[in-house]
Amino acid sequence: MARTPLIAGNWKLNLDHLEATHTVQKLAWLLRDAKHDFADVEVAILPSFTSLRSVQTLVDADRLEVKYGAQDISAHVSGAYTGEVAGSQLAKLGCDFVAVGHSERRQYHAETDEVVASKTKAAFDNGIIPIVCVGEGLDIRKAGDQVSYTLAQVDGALAGLPADRAKDVVIAYEPVWAIGTGEVATPADAQEVCGAIRGRLAELYDAELADGVRVLYGGSVKSSSIAQLMAEPDVDGALVGGASLDPEEFAKIARFRAHQVGL
Repeated sequence: MARTPLIAGNWKLNLDHLEATHTVQKLAWLLRDAKHDFADVEVAILPSFTSLRSVQTLVDADRLEVKYGAQDISAHVSGAYTGEVAGSQLAKLGCDFVAVGHSERRQYHAETDEVVASKTKAAFDNGIIPIVCVGEGLDIRKAGDQVSYTLAQVDGALAGLPADRAKDVVIAYEPVWAIGTGEVATPADAQEVCGAIRGRLAELYDAELADGVRVLYGGSVKSSSIAQLMAEPDVDGALVGGASLDPEEFAKIARFRAHQVGL
């Protein structure tokens, strides 16, 4: 099954709504100028909550092909949950995607697999595609337990998720030791875990479903490394951090096919 690659930029706690607008405008211009084929590669950005309305207005007004989403979602529908943002609110802003279970949420906000599963469900309940983030820390990697550890996170995030929803999930493998450190997993490292994730999906559901799910790699992705990563059979895109704040660099990452053919 042909899987459309997804290159998603996680802006984290960066850029105000004015900077976000300028960045999206420049990114869209760069991709259009480069004759980027959006039918072949999906490009998405995940700005801060405060920038979502500005991004929505720009994308709608200029009919940009860039998709967008949020960095987090509440597991709650509504109520007395100060600081939370509900899935229904994100849906009203036209979000296509939402990151769920990012390692920084797990580390700094003590999000458990059960919480990640609840947020995954909340995303689907509101017609938003969750990008479920999984991955190991350096201690796990050194112990050689990266596959079993990551698959346990996959199991937890998808617990109780029916096949008709699981077929649309996006899973991002982000080795924590490679996020923001300048370290990048080798293509073989990425393939080992991404391939194992696809294998687990086949076990949880079936081979056809597993073959259709997009599995991304994230962890200090740059234009200099993306082509080699994307050449692996089970790597279907990237969740890009710091490099996505630079429109020129992010556009180069989105145009990974040009690097693969030596252009």
